[in-house]
Amino acid sequence: MTGLTPRAAACTALLAAVSLASACGGGSIASGSIPPTSSTQVFLLVEENHSYSEVIGNSSMPYLNSLATQYGLATQYFADSHPSIGNYFMLTTGKIETTDDAFTGTVSDDNIVRELVQANRTWRSYAESLPNPGYTGGDAYPYVQHHNPFTYFTDVVGTNQAASLVPFSQFPSDLSAGTLADFSFIVPNALDDAHDGTLAAADQWLQKNIDPLVKSSAFQSNGLLVIVFDESDTTDTAHGGGHVAAILVGPKVKSGFQTSTLYQHESTLRLILSTLGVNSFPGNAASAPDMGAFFQ
Repeated sequence: MTGLTPRAAACTALLAAVSLASACGGGSIASGSIPPTSSTQVFLLVEENHSYSEVIGNSSMPYLNSLATQYGLATQYFADSHPSIGNYFMLTTGKIETTDDAFTGTVSDDNIVRELVQANRTWRSYAESLPNPGYTGGDAYPYVQHHNPFTYFTDVVGTNQAASLVPFSQFPSDLSAGTLADFSFIVPNALDDAHDGTLAAADQWLQKNIDPLVKSSAFQSNGLLVIVFDESDTTDTAHGGGHVAAILVGPKVKSGFQTSTLYQHESTLRLILSTLGVNSFPGNAASAPDMGAFFQ
């Protein structure tokens, strides 16, 4: 480094170290642009229990496949566990936490709510068929508690944060009024998320309830929507929870983009937080590959 000032030499050494980490697969560095950070509103919608091959290219799901074609599709995205609950926790705490769908305890680990609140970001969970705002109790079919991980967090249960647990019926009015939170978790009920209903019914629900969001001027300005299946069918245990569909939608997502990079739910958690300007990531999200390649 002859001829360089001490500061320039240090910067050069740092860049060399970063390049080496990237080349060796170290850290969380990935190719492509970093996810956009701005006043972006981010939405995560989780569907249920179907493999990638059942969803992508399925003529019974024309709306979801139109989004996959127009925006971004992760072709090698894998869930983390069977059954469902571990995947919902991975999406929000970066850990599986439990594999018992009948879990009735609380979770005190670092989580997406804690990080958002510390960053002065707002959040809301819109759960279809939730009995009432602030409800943190058990199943009230077709509402299923373990599909709504926020109801287990000590950051939420018994605190003022429980006010952010609302029925999905509030979503259209919040969209119309421009009062959506920075982060929205969207939970269709068990009849509409393909758990107990058909993929065709799930697709119809998406077109009816999510297309107005995607077409809204606010979303087309700075929104990001991730639609992902929680797990594959139970016969597929690859990487823990099997091969599933994950679709990224938004004006900053590369048009018609596909990537064969291996991603799992912890990368989605990292994406949500980083897009909202949060640089502290719970659990496995701290070392998960980022999803910057999707963005322009």
